[in-house]
Amino acid sequence: MAAPAVTIAGSLAQRPFRGGHAWVFLQYLLGFRRLGWDVLFVDRLEPGMCVDEAGAPAEFRRSANVRYLAKVMDRSGLGDRWSIRYAGGREVAGLGDAEVLAHLSRSAFLLNVMGFLDDPQLLEAAPRRVFLDIDPGFGQMWKDLGLSDVFAGHDDHVTIGENIGAPGCTIPTAGIEWITTKQPVVLDEWPAVPPPAGGRFTSIGSWRGPFGPIEHGGRTYGLRVHEFRRFVELPSRSGAGFEVALDIDDADAADLRSLTEHGWSIADPLVVAADPWGYRDYIRCSAAELMVAKNLYVQSGSGWFSDRSICYLASGRPVLAQDTGLDGLLPAGEGLLVFSTLAQAVAGVGEIVGDYRRHAAAARSIAEEHFASDRVLGRLLDRLGVA
Repeated sequence: MAAPAVTIAGSLAQRPFRGGHAWVFLQYLLGFRRLGWDVLFVDRLEPGMCVDEAGAPAEFRRSANVRYLAKVMDRSGLGDRWSIRYAGGREVAGLGDAEVLAHLSRSAFLLNVMGFLDDPQLLEAAPRRVFLDIDPGFGQMWKDLGLSDVFAGHDDHVTIGENIGAPGCTIPTAGIEWITTKQPVVLDEWPAVPPPAGGRFTSIGSWRGPFGPIEHGGRTYGLRVHEFRRFVELPSRSGAGFEVALDIDDADAADLRSLTEHGWSIADPLVVAADPWGYRDYIRCSAAELMVAKNLYVQSGSGWFSDRSICYLASGRPVLAQDTGLDGLLPAGEGLLVFSTLAQAVAGVGEIVGDYRRHAAAARSIAEEHFASDRVLGRLLDRLGVA
């Protein structure tokens, strides 16, 4: 009997040299493969997106985008399980259209991350189209405000915003019946390893991200920058070492100065986490994670939890996470500590440093119990009614 097939679509090549972003898709691809599924990843690029390693415009097939995608897939053991379309299919790298259409047609479903795949021919070939929302709040509010509908054309809608539709969460459902899910981590790819001597609290991320603030329901929902500024004094107040691998624009030079003045070390994510394995090594060289969320996730009570944080937990690294409405969704107190104020964050640092081994062991246990890919994807298949 042939293995069941699934197609996963997303924007890996659009953001080369960002190892954490690549892991978002690898966790699903490798996780489904562990369960015995025949997986295929489909990506796309549009004119103006293709660059060389220096960031200069490049031809599609010679671009750093395509080479990066090919390298990530090959090194992950997915060497021929990908395809990327350029300019609406004018050019294709990896598997050709005929093979992609054949795989789509026999897939139980297409898992379309953020609706990134928009090619009508490919979408129509999938017998079932499942939208996976990994940035909860933005799309729902855009639709509710009549600005954009990124969810159209899908049969099912899945979100990692686990509180959407529940009392206390201000993200609108946008008239959609949401299936909620945690994010998966493939534990074999993220073994718990002993921490380095003198490791720091670290984080990896962008200061602002691709979307701007949103006005909805009389509130302004902001970005990570608007939350991070509230905790800029954490290194100086706690006495612990902190480093952030930060994608920050030159226009935010004042924020960068404030960070360094308060004791933050700044690393370049394009250097320390440029591919999935550098990203993994950076996490392993950390003592723990500080997770500061986007203001939208916090203010809305979304229940969002970072795909980065689950990698820290799996590696046996405690996580100090800003509260996004996590009560009842995850166990907190050992391995995962939750804060809302600067004083709570300072206290959380002291808890982790004061009993590090206990928190490190608990971190791995949380990953095994709540985020293991077999468990998370199995539950998702059940929720979708897929045998």
